[in-house]
Amino acid sequence: MNILFIGDIFGKPGREIARRAIPALIEQRDIDFVIANVENSAAGFGVTGDIADTILSYGVDVMTTGNHVWDKKEVLEYIPREPRLLRPANFPAGVPGRGSIVGRTRTGEPVGVVNVMGRVFMSPLDDPFAVALREADALRAKARVIFVDFHAEATSEKVAMGWHLDGRVTAVVGTHTHVQTADERILPKGTACLTDAGMTGPHDSIIGVQIEAALTRFVNGMPAKFEAATGPGRLNAVIVTADPRTGLATAIERLNLSAAEVEALAAATPAPVR
Repeated sequence: MNILFIGDIFGKPGREIARRAIPALIEQRDIDFVIANVENSAAGFGVTGDIADTILSYGVDVMTTGNHVWDKKEVLEYIPREPRLLRPANFPAGVPGRGSIVGRTRTGEPVGVVNVMGRVFMSPLDDPFAVALREADALRAKARVIFVDFHAEATSEKVAMGWHLDGRVTAVVGTHTHVQTADERILPKGTACLTDAGMTGPHDSIIGVQIEAALTRFVNGMPAKFEAATGPGRLNAVIVTADPRTGLATAIERLNLSAAEVEALAAATPAPVR
């Protein structure tokens, strides 16, 4: 089973390159299930219901989020009625939405997805290590293949989560920093791990934001209004291959594709027969 995970989709450039890339990757790489982090898909800050529906139409099966999930207030009405849009499972009880789901591949096989958020340099939430383990254990009766999006700042915390869940889930992939790391591996007990999948969006920027505004804040410490950068996007993603009998990973591959590479991929992909 091949699972495609799309790193943080940022703004319109991220949505556009995801629109072009996802159907082509599904066809060319024999993808069975697609997950995308969408917490910055609405102009770089949050997600709306309309945008979430549009991203689902690209071929995405489950959407994950993180600390920006509530940036657009209309999501408060959308998320309770769309189970495919997750928020971190370690938000306190009573928060709208859910932190895990069991989806189905194109051939009907179950895939569990868990979304949790870190606490180091982040807002204090419930213990992500206890919650991730609890959610994975709850899903295991329904799905052997379980994918965890750990939305966290500190690399140490994300690597620790990989070791914590090694052999208990199929994959632990980090999000949030918008910078793709190159440490992909399969841990000794069979869990694929990558510290950060990166960002699908405008890379001629400072993690998606227009360079001038972000740089000004670093240079002189003065406040500046952050706007999403424009220009061509870049796709950061990862493909995890899993054994559906055991739920363990057999391969992990990072993707870091320019707009030109995505266009070439899309051009080489035949249109689906309807």
